Amino acid sequence: MHHNPITIYNLSYCYPDGIKALNSVSLSIRATERVALVGANGSGKSTLLMHFNGLIAPQVGEVIVGELSVEPRNLKQIRNFVGLVFQNPDDQIFMPTVWEDVAFGLLNQGIRGAELDHRVAHALKSVELEPDLYGARNATGLSGGEKKRVAIAGVLAMQPQVLVLDEPSAQLDPRSRRRLIELLDALPLTQLIATHDLDLAVELCDRTIVLSEGQVVYDGDTHRVMSDPELLERHALESPLSYSRPYCQIEHSPLV
Repeated sequence: MHHNPITIYNLSYCYPDGIKALNSVSLSIRATERVALVGANGSGKSTLLMHFNGLIAPQVGEVIVGELSVEPRNLKQIRNFVGLVFQNPDDQIFMPTVWEDVAFGLLNQGIRGAELDHRVAHALKSVELEPDLYGARNATGLSGGEKKRVAIAGVLAMQPQVLVLDEPSAQLDPRSRRRLIELLDALPLTQLIATHDLDLAVELCDRTIVLSEGQVVYDGDTHRVMSDPELLERHALESPLSYSRPYCQIEHSPLV
């Protein structure tokens, strides 16, 4: 495990239509750290995530993953190091069966036989999907929460050291959301989680980065920023439900 798996220096990115998505972003994420990335729509979260494994190349600045700069000659190694889980699992799941989908990346790496079977089964069990029950199923018939876990299993099978997730709790019912939080909490990987679900950020992440108009406007303790409704409101965010006034009154009132 690298001491600093991801470092970003003065990263800027402008889309062809002239929209500047990122403006001089600099940050570092340590090994095994779990970090929330929050911001309003259009703040630059997804653009930043896509730089981590080279889906978007830096225009200005530098992204270093492990000891490798994100550039074409290093992309194969970087994509083995960083696993990216998209917001919509239907963008990531496309093979006829769950087993084939989880095995897809491994097969492209030339892995076959007993090792392939072991890694697929282990990845499915890691997301609480029993291989014998789910392996032969068509993913299109799964629930949203099950699809999300299959997408994560496909990434985990590649044995990444960094897991990057884009809106992991989007479109999940409360039970599926709870199981996802428990799963992510149990994974011993460096995680960067872009989310509008600020309560999820509170539960999972000690550190939160707030993006606004392509710039980092806060980088620090999660509870501190979630306790600052004025800062959140300035950047088009609302306090998480767990920090609402009625909750806090109940949580901290003396027993009678």
